[in-house]
Order: sequence, then C-alpha cells, then structure tokens
Amino acid sequence: MSTTSEKRPVHHAAVDYSVVVPTIGRDNLGPLVLSIVDSIGPSPVAIVVVDDRRAPDTPLKLPPSRAPIVVVHSGGRGPAAARNAGWRVCESEWVAFIDDDVRLPADWAARLARDLGGLPPTVAASQSRIRVPVDSSRRLTDDERRTASLSHAQWITADMAYRRDVLLRVGGFDERFPRAYREDSDLAARVIDSGFSIVHGARVTDHPPAAGSFFASVRAQRGNRDNALMRHKFGPGWRRLVGEGPGRLAQHLFATGAALTTALAFATGHRRTAAAAAFLWLGSTVEFAIRRIVPGPRTRREVSSMLVTSTLIPPVAVAHRVCGEIAIRRSAPTEIAAVLFDRDDTLIVDVPYLGDPDAVVPIEGAREVLDSLRAQGIRVGVVSNQSGVAKKLIDLDQLKAVNARVCELLGPFDTFQFCVHDAADSCRCRKPLPGMILDAAAELGVAPSQCLMIGDVGADVDAAVSAGARAVLVPTARTLPEEVTNARRVADVAYSLVEAVDVAWGRVR
Repeated sequence: MSTTSEKRPVHHAAVDYSVVVPTIGRDNLGPLVLSIVDSIGPSPVAIVVVDDRRAPDTPLKLPPSRAPIVVVHSGGRGPAAARNAGWRVCESEWVAFIDDDVRLPADWAARLARDLGGLPPTVAASQSRIRVPVDSSRRLTDDERRTASLSHAQWITADMAYRRDVLLRVGGFDERFPRAYREDSDLAARVIDSGFSIVHGARVTDHPPAAGSFFASVRAQRGNRDNALMRHKFGPGWRRLVGEGPGRLAQHLFATGAALTTALAFATGHRRTAAAAAFLWLGSTVEFAIRRIVPGPRTRREVSSMLVTSTLIPPVAVAHRVCGEIAIRRSAPTEIAAVLFDRDDTLIVDVPYLGDPDAVVPIEGAREVLDSLRAQGIRVGVVSNQSGVAKKLIDLDQLKAVNARVCELLGPFDTFQFCVHDAADSCRCRKPLPGMILDAAAELGVAPSQCLMIGDVGADVDAAVSAGARAVLVPTARTLPEEVTNARRVADVAYSLVEAVDVAWGRVR
C-alpha cells in the first residue's frame, strides 16, 4: 500500500466518509480524483484508489492532492474484489464507491453529505441518481441504449455509499462475480435480506454513453455466466428481486435449439425437418433483429451490426449460461490452509489481563484439535487483543511469558499475532480490524481467503470477514446474544473447538 500524500485534510463532522475508486487506469481517473479533492463540501477521510490492473507496468496517473490518496492493488480480479480491497482499508462510517468513468458535479461532496445526513441506522446505503448524457436529437445506437439503461438500474455502484459496518456484516462483494455486471445487485439483495434498506439520494452523477464496437453486444453475453450465479444464490425469481424483466434466455434457447436441429437434420438427411427447423430459427432471429433495429438510428453500420450480432447472440448467450451453470456445480470453496485462533476463552481459560504464566489453563480439547490440524499439514496461529499492555496492567515481558507458556502447553504455533493497543489508540491491528489476520496470512504465505478464524466474540468474526477470511464463532458465557445473531449472517456458529473445525471442514468437502 502506498500513499501519495501524507497531509490530512480538515475532517468535517457533518459526514464521516471515505471514497473508493476501483480502476483499470482509464484516462478519466486523474480528473475524477481531482474533482473529489476539489469538491465543495466535507472532505473524505481518505480516497482509496484500487489498481485492478493484472500486471501494472506503469504507475497510475494521479493528481497532487491535499487529501490522503491511498493506492492498493487487487491483481486484476475484477470490480467486486477491487471494491473489497478498497473498503477493507477504510475506517470511516460510510464508504462511497465511485466508478472511474463517471463525472461528478462540483458540489458532489456537499450533496453526498446531505444525502447521508440523518439517515437512520436501518438504511444501509444511498444511491446516486445516474444520468447518461445522450444526444436527444437522434436515435440511440444499441450500445448507447444499453448504457442509457443505467439511469434506471437498481442498486448500481457507479456512485453508491454504503455503511462500512453493513459491508462488514454481509461480507462485502461476492468475488465470484468477475465482471462489472451483477456484483452490485447481489450485494444489495443480501443487504436488504439482512433487514436493511437502500435509498436514492438527491445527488446526480453523469455516466458517459458507451462508444461501443461492432461486436460489443456479443461480448456482453459473458454476463450470462453471472446470471447463472444469481439464480443459484437467489432462486428462479432473482430477476424480480433485482427489478428486471424476464430476459431473453428462453428465446435464445429456442433459436439455438432450432439452429442445432437444422444442422443435425440436414447432416442426417432429414430435409423436411431441417427446413422446418431452419424456418423457426430464421423467424426467431429476424424477430430479435427487428426488435433491436427499430428503436435505433437505422444507419447502414447499425443495421449491419444488428443483423450479424442478432444471429450470434443466441448461441453465445446460451454457451455462456451453460458454462456458468457448469462452473457453479464444479466450484468448491477455497481450501483452508491455516486456522487462526483467538487466545483467551478460545484456547485457554480467560483470566482478565493475564500476566502469570502459571495461571494458563488450556480449554478442554484444545491440544487435541491443534495436534490434529498440525498432523494434516494445516498451519495454526494465534490472533489476540492484549490491551492490558496499553492499560499498563501487564507489561510486554509478562505477555511474552504467558504466550510462551501457551506454546509449552498447546504446542508450537506457526504465527503469533497480538495487539497491545487500547480501543482508543486507532491502530490497524486491534480486532475487529483485520490487521492481525492480514499479517498472519502474509507471514504464513497464504491468502486471507485460505484462513479460518475461530474465536468467541463478534470482533473475531468481524475481523475475519473484513480480511476476507472465514470465521466460526464458539460462544462462551461472555458472548453477547446479538454477537451470535450477527455471526450467523456471515459465518458459522459452533459450541466447541472440535465442532468448529468439523463445521468448517464440512464447508469445504
């Protein structure tokens, strides 16, 4: 992570927000960031630019800024993963996601503050009104109409502000959506299913119309793979859930089936069957082409494009949908490579501000669980808040002595992360922040998504979710009922260490 400016702007109490801009290096990035910096209204706590180029060979072109600009890299994994990488480094109440191809008004920050101000806790997000500037003196091309439809899209994240704690609760964006297509609808549907609402703000954001190309509509059919995932997650009524009509998959299946029947019947000498199927295919294709040509400019290029692509779209759409369905059935959760444990009340009996090694008492079954994981080649670690040091109730030597005793009784750990700060210290490591889990994953050489966090309080679950790891909550007498309820939305709940590991392994088998 790199910072292009260390000077922190004056923070306006009116709204506590950060801005996340995922980017693939478009030319509009620099002007967009500058418009955020210079916007009239309260300044963001930070502007997080997420470089989602797969192998960036040049630095992003960012303007000098009086606001802190933080650059993180997401490795070209798509907008869902990029947005997750961005919001997880934010600490503000609100996170405003801005696409790198939009244009913001000069008073965008003031409008955002008005939209967010006074929203009740039950409102999870505020969506901007998207405007697509088009030439109203002529008919729009197919590509322009597709972009113009963004002005009616529900839950689009071209300019959308979410509460960070809600993102944490639902786990953020689903990174199985690799394109800028359904990832925003999926997140919003899960947020609403969790009992929150999403509102439209009064701010307006311009999204330029797509220039498009001859075969752009054919390439867009890759989104059918994401449609397969939406159906898998939300059932056959998912289109109504996201405010869309029935789509054309049935018609595309019909046209593709007719084309395949034509070819097969002709090849096997069934000429009448081939002719009948060809007639059905031609009728379906012509109907589709006319439906697309009529509202357009009807220029020679546009008509040619609609005729050719209307022939190609049905089989391409069906092929992508089939690939999406197969991928879902073949997909398996990421293998767990490391299990991280909270220390107190998870591995050892909790003694407040423990500084005496002789008082360390392992939780029943802890050694057996750890030895079993080690025998399977699973890395194990400890991730623990130890604010007693900051409070001066124990010193660092006492903490190290207690940890050494834990290792003596429970065996060696591959990583031992502890935070000695207090809640008011604003560190990056204290749970529920993800710092220690990210550091543990880095030390072990595994991805955070390959880590499982087991703990006894909500902060353990929140830290894991924020880091992109899995979590299992093992409640104890001090676990609050609402922590258990909240954990069930984003993680698993078990009632012993043995059960916690069994539950986690059941997820990956």
